Amino acid sequence: MELFFNVLIAVLGGAIRVGTPFLMVSLGECVTEKAGRINLGLEGVLVFSAMSGFGGAYLSGSAWVGVLVGGLSGAALALLHGLVCSLPRVNDIAAGIALMLLGSGLAFYLGKPLIQPQAPQIPALALGEWSSSAQIRSALQVNALFPIGVALAALLAWGFKATRFGLVLRMAGDSSDAARSLGYSVHGIRIAATVIGGFIAGLGGASLSLHYPGSWNEGLSSGQGLIAVALVIFARWSPWRCLGAALLFGGAGALGPALQSVGISSGYHLFNAVPYVLTLAILVWTCSPTRRVQGAPAELGVSL
Repeated sequence: MELFFNVLIAVLGGAIRVGTPFLMVSLGECVTEKAGRINLGLEGVLVFSAMSGFGGAYLSGSAWVGVLVGGLSGAALALLHGLVCSLPRVNDIAAGIALMLLGSGLAFYLGKPLIQPQAPQIPALALGEWSSSAQIRSALQVNALFPIGVALAALLAWGFKATRFGLVLRMAGDSSDAARSLGYSVHGIRIAATVIGGFIAGLGGASLSLHYPGSWNEGLSSGQGLIAVALVIFARWSPWRCLGAALLFGGAGALGPALQSVGISSGYHLFNAVPYVLTLAILVWTCSPTRRVQGAPAELGVSL
């Protein structure tokens, strides 16, 4: 029973630690898709912002400066994506793939001098001080960006329903003709949403390099940006559900290390594959011809 409890605590702590980048990227993509645009370049945004955030923290000596630099770097790449997608006859999917390659390539090229140095880390919130167990205290060292992500989820959920900007954003995603008829620039709305989404996703990239795993290397992301796109579909474009889905994916990613921490190392690499298997299962489930995709902005073309 004690072994099960220790594994459960480790998975819970790991869900928050591993799920924080998923939460930030999925919230960013949720904003973008609510406006009727999909950004498959989030993998490039995540990698580039992780490199930029690490570099900003290393050069400034402040982790929070690094977080800000990561967010601004994500916004800059997203701005490029938004401008390109506003051109005539440009496909969002193709532009997103190009952005993914561009962001990853720039990060790998510019980040080579940052592979060895150490940068200041984002502080952790000690939520396990109530316990005398060193293992529990270690598991509940929570990324300080996680409560910021929860606050962002609450802000976005309220903003989509109760603000003029949220209403206009959803209108552009559900009917571009209706938005134009009221005098709004659909391209302007979608560019703004893409930039905001890129900034939030950039915070997730900074979390990767400045908290967990807390260093910069070229294999840092492991496809988390692409997984986040599936996660938004699974969450039905709801910020609160993005929070739950991020914790689910984070817990799946933390399962292997949690079992290893209690001495169960058999099949370790198979447990590391759980998030990717879960992503495939979700894609198959949501793409079933017998199941209607609910909550999708109509302009995305996935509401059948």
